[in-house]
Amino acid sequence: MTTPTRRALIATALAFVATPVLARPNLNLRGSNQLADNILVFKESRRLYLYKGDRAMRDYRFDLGWAPTGHKQFEGDGRTPEGTYIIDRRNQNSNYHLSLGISYPNVNDHEFAQANGRNPGGDIFIHGWRNYGANRGRQDWTAGCIAVTNRAIEAIWRRVADNTLIVIQP
Repeated sequence: MTTPTRRALIATALAFVATPVLARPNLNLRGSNQLADNILVFKESRRLYLYKGDRAMRDYRFDLGWAPTGHKQFEGDGRTPEGTYIIDRRNQNSNYHLSLGISYPNVNDHEFAQANGRNPGGDIFIHGWRNYGANRGRQDWTAGCIAVTNRAIEAIWRRVADNTLIVIQP
């Protein structure tokens, strides 16, 4: 075997071994430096990103409320809010595996609903799938929440602290 052939074979072998390691972000959660600084949600593309600084650590696909277009305005409208909120609570006994509460409604949401003689609603979460009955069944099945797989909510739960900023875009 010639030296160039041997080098090519070794380079190919190293690339084959290293590719899975290089393609996967460092998700060691032992240090608090692995917690997300913020969450960015894009409703139209159904993507939720966890950010550390200016770098996306992870992304997840999700389902929304049964009326996914537009900003949530009233209780029962099936919409998911749009805007800037925080993760303000956790529920490890959720009917949807685990859930992280989103601080909807904010002051503006309350004022808009009151001006229209309506209730803005509440109890908006990032959560997993139902603990009972059929899980998804169809796309956009929640009442306005952001639903990810159970495996995804477990990972998000570990990477997101209370008071983490969440920005939900159309």
